[in-house]
Amino acid sequence: MRKRPQPEASSSSSSASKSEPQANDEQIKTGSSNDIHVRSAKRSGLAWTVAFAAFVYATYGVYYYQYEHMPPPLTADQAGKRGFSEFEAIKHVKALTELGPHPVGSDALDRALQYVLAAAQKIKETKHWEVDVEVDFFRAKSGANRLVSGAFMGRTLIYSDLNHIVLRIQPKYASEAVENAILVSSHIDTVFAAEGAGDCSSCVAVMLELARAMSQWAHGFKNAVIFLFNTGEEEGLNGAHSFVTQHPWSTTIRVAIDLEAMGIGGKSGLFQAGPHPWAVENFAAAAKYPSGQVTAQDLFASGAITSATDFQVYKEVAGLSGLDFAYTDKSAVYHTKNDKLDLLKPGSLQHLGENMLAFLLQAASSTSLPKGNAMEKEGKTVHETAVYFDILGTYMVLYRQGFANMLHNSVIVQSLLIWTASLVMGGYPAAVSLALTCLSAILMLVFSVSFAVVVAFILPQISSSPVPYVANPWLAVGLFAAPAFLGALTGQHLGYIILKAYLANMFSKRMQLSPVVQADLIKLEAERWLFKAGFLQWLILLALGNFYKIGSTFIALFWLVPPAFAYGFLEATLTPVRFPRPLKLATLLLGLAVPVLVSAGNFIRLANVIVAIVVRFDRNPGGTPEWLGNVILAVFIAVVLCLTLVYLLSYVHLSGVKRPIAIASCVLFVLSLILVLSGTVPPFSEDTARAVNVVHVVDASGKFGGKQEPSSFIALYSTTPGKLTKEVEQIKEGFVCGRDNVVDFVTLSMEYGCLTYDGTEGGWSQSDVPTIHVESEGFGIMDTKGNDNGRITKVSIDMKGSVRWSLAIDAEEIEDFTFKEGSEELVPRDEKSGMDGWHIIQFSGGKNAVSKFDLDLYWAKNSTESYHNANRKEKQRPLLKLRTDFDRLTPKSERVLSKLPAWCSLFGKSTSPQTLSFLNSLPVNF
Repeated sequence: MRKRPQPEASSSSSSASKSEPQANDEQIKTGSSNDIHVRSAKRSGLAWTVAFAAFVYATYGVYYYQYEHMPPPLTADQAGKRGFSEFEAIKHVKALTELGPHPVGSDALDRALQYVLAAAQKIKETKHWEVDVEVDFFRAKSGANRLVSGAFMGRTLIYSDLNHIVLRIQPKYASEAVENAILVSSHIDTVFAAEGAGDCSSCVAVMLELARAMSQWAHGFKNAVIFLFNTGEEEGLNGAHSFVTQHPWSTTIRVAIDLEAMGIGGKSGLFQAGPHPWAVENFAAAAKYPSGQVTAQDLFASGAITSATDFQVYKEVAGLSGLDFAYTDKSAVYHTKNDKLDLLKPGSLQHLGENMLAFLLQAASSTSLPKGNAMEKEGKTVHETAVYFDILGTYMVLYRQGFANMLHNSVIVQSLLIWTASLVMGGYPAAVSLALTCLSAILMLVFSVSFAVVVAFILPQISSSPVPYVANPWLAVGLFAAPAFLGALTGQHLGYIILKAYLANMFSKRMQLSPVVQADLIKLEAERWLFKAGFLQWLILLALGNFYKIGSTFIALFWLVPPAFAYGFLEATLTPVRFPRPLKLATLLLGLAVPVLVSAGNFIRLANVIVAIVVRFDRNPGGTPEWLGNVILAVFIAVVLCLTLVYLLSYVHLSGVKRPIAIASCVLFVLSLILVLSGTVPPFSEDTARAVNVVHVVDASGKFGGKQEPSSFIALYSTTPGKLTKEVEQIKEGFVCGRDNVVDFVTLSMEYGCLTYDGTEGGWSQSDVPTIHVESEGFGIMDTKGNDNGRITKVSIDMKGSVRWSLAIDAEEIEDFTFKEGSEELVPRDEKSGMDGWHIIQFSGGKNAVSKFDLDLYWAKNSTESYHNANRKEKQRPLLKLRTDFDRLTPKSERVLSKLPAWCSLFGKSTSPQTLSFLNSLPVNF
């Protein structure tokens, strides 16, 4: 009589598959003439190596085709009168970048506006005879902008004397089209440190070429198309705000499209869409080379990427739905000198231009533009938001959140039912095996993260730069991916040993088999459980993502379903004799093909973005640990490796190549470390520079507003982690570096930097120093409603010609304030939000912006009481602190900049000071 062996503990699928025994199978003698065949628990090491190489090659191939493969640029003749030509658009980029940096308030920006205006007028002159083209040079009045989320949350953004170019295209004989418009927007202005080829002259150039092409099509439109070339975006999204709150055409807009750049060139990808899905659905249907990921939208919405675009204004302030696109190639050059035309990849403008042209032609001909306030409806229509992602940049998958919930719930329920049935059939041994499988996944993650994080901590201690991989991101593979891979292998190996020990105990009690055969069965069973660990981890992520309605949950879906299907189809069996066999390579190939196709490019892209963000990671220079950026990158790489390699690594335990793999990982890490420590591969280059700031500071604040004479010095600091020792050695000029040189720039604090006082007396005068004057004090003043306002202090501020300044008001002392420009109240009294105990006001304006303002301060009640307390201790921080900026060089700062190493570049953003800054303050006890 044949003794029936115990069934395999569990399976993630009930699909049947029968396999014939091979000649090398072990035979189990059971005392009868019948033999039971069991496959040998061995796998070719070469086969696993080939599978791993294929996985790596496919991963990079997907990334390359999805993000690096560009359409061919077209000439004007190739594109035709109604097509998009990159060659024509590049002419606009060249003209704008030749002007140099053109920030708000500069002469260069005036010239850039005149160039765009002339190009718009030319489009008007060459339009189709049945098309109307209107061009408006719009001068915005002063205004204030307070956003409720994003990078500018908690700040009051004030602007004045901003100019925009607005171009409207509509059919001549369809007057109703003017009441429904599609907005396409970008900004002309740049930061003071960059000529802005990517951010955002490339966007402006695409819009001008789009407008030219649209002017030949619009006679068949049912909706108007408005192109907004705004200024003031870099200083707080002020251009978009002034347009939607002041321009008469803004009330006709139904959909807003924003074009941005967080780098230079490459494929311009969709990274924000909605709240209404109409725009993204039409884009997915029309775009020739669709590129977009809801994963980027999730990251942006979470605050992991601390930035903001005009799309936030269109969504929050105007209540519009739409699309937000951005170039993200070479993100390390963002807002530096290297945002230049030479680095703009051919095909970049053609990609965005053809996508936008196809979309606008379809949208402008539609009769179903969305209406209503997007923000009011957003909370009520979560199920109507879109989940979207592209496949190799050629096709966009899109479905609504309601369908995603249904699909995810279905997969989760079916998975739980299969696991439950499997555990019921397998009994207690299956439950223990499942627990040990979870342990192996945890060990894999813990060891992988630990190995990578240890390197991240050590690197700043032994390297000349804490981030030596910025100029050569591929170094991160050796520095972090290799240790993470070794850790993942180590963790899974330990889990494999523990699982084998338990299975050996179980088999010895329940089966009468020869030791050799039993050992093989244990290995085969353990291999299957390790493979199924991937099902568990992705099922957990799917359930979590579905619960929180995260669009990126589709990644977990694709990493769960295809491998589970492949396992069920090729590995599971319903035959009575169910001894485990070695997993087939076909199972691995079939199971991983779709997940790699869908997500491999995204993982590599996100790693590249993290590397680039490290360049500007330290928002308060010196205030962030040098190792933190490394740790974030290391953890990301380790987690991704553990999640995606769990299936592949389960195959390695029968192959005998674990030791060669471990050695190869160590060799790769050591070689990368040698390249870093020897300086063979420098951390920065001329084209991928370290972000620094050189500021001539005139500090007139004294000790919280004292009357001492202003002190003048040059401050050198970097938002890129690391000391400035090498830079100072090359510059010289008497710089002394350290953490004692703290400078409060109002919007940021220099916790580590270098100062020099030598030769800083020239290039500025006492008349440039801003003044803060207390006009009057009042107590118990009643408002128009008879309410006691308590203590009120009226302050006048003279910025002395500065059109870019930042003011901080102590939120612990002042509960509210009003801000006036002459007789016009720009900021009324209402509930103000603060940041770290300060109300922050940022101002930017054109050359004709006013520079004198009045401020009414409404003290908090407890401050009023403490004011009368004679024993009150002196506050250790000012009531007001002010920084005014000028984009001009003093002799000393010019000399320092001329000696700045080639691997360094000035970095500009809305909160950073320009090259000449004046500081002043008002003490609490003025």
